[in-house]
Amino acid sequence: MLSLLLIFMAALFFTGIIVRTKSLASGRKGPGILQPIWDVFRLFRKGAVYSETTSFIFQLAPTVYFSSVLMAMLVVPFGRSHGILSFNGDFIFFAYVLALGKFFSIIAALDTGSSFEGMGASRESLYSMFAEPAFFILMGSLALLSGHTSFQEIFSSLHIGSQISYAMAALATFVLLMISMIEGSRMPIDDPKTHLELTMIHEVMILDNSGFDLGLILTAGYLKFAIYGALIVNLFIGVIPFQYAIPSFFAIQFLMAVAIGLIESFMARFRMSHNPQFIVVLTSVSLLIFFGVLLILQKFI
Repeated sequence: MLSLLLIFMAALFFTGIIVRTKSLASGRKGPGILQPIWDVFRLFRKGAVYSETTSFIFQLAPTVYFSSVLMAMLVVPFGRSHGILSFNGDFIFFAYVLALGKFFSIIAALDTGSSFEGMGASRESLYSMFAEPAFFILMGSLALLSGHTSFQEIFSSLHIGSQISYAMAALATFVLLMISMIEGSRMPIDDPKTHLELTMIHEVMILDNSGFDLGLILTAGYLKFAIYGALIVNLFIGVIPFQYAIPSFFAIQFLMAVAIGLIESFMARFRMSHNPQFIVVLTSVSLLIFFGVLLILQKFI
């Protein structure tokens, strides 16, 4: 329950910190940190408009997408505190319950009959498919190192002390940060502020969503960032007392949001043909973590 509350609290500020960081980097004051949340509240008070070409799938998809993110939150632990759901192999459940929500968002985009939304759905599915091996190699490596297969037991068994373990933690942080940006459709993979359909990915998929449905989709995106931030936090806090772990949670979430804001401020978006290459590189980084685990366990002959 503690991890659930902390993720909700972090999600309130995460996107606002990204926007404020980008504003300060460009010499502007920018909106308030809570402005994205006020925008969502405004959407929740509006009704949704549905095209005559769509079916019930389009109306159902935002709810399924939001529910999948909530279900994924339930298995994320916080230090010594278990997630509401905790079982062996729960990181597999985490990955594929998020994939279920992504699947419904993709078929909802196809349901509109729009060639642009279909193009965005194709790109979204391709990038998610390329990011999946990196996540599973990373979590499989940590499971091999710890001897456990649940999130809470994996993270609580990690001991960051040697040079190899520090390098592995840094690489794991990089992989999870990049996966969060791919799943959140941020730079340098996608530009959330673009309005050119030929270069849009996630944004073009939700062009037909409005009102309450759009609010659910945006809220799910904010929560997803905080979820991946919570996984990064768990790499470092281990089983330290809560009076130190909770400030560390918000500090790392803040640094993650600032890092994303700086990346979006000073990096250009990749060309579409370069995106798959960059995402596949994450799998190579995860393989480095796997080899590091083999070194620690002395599995090399």
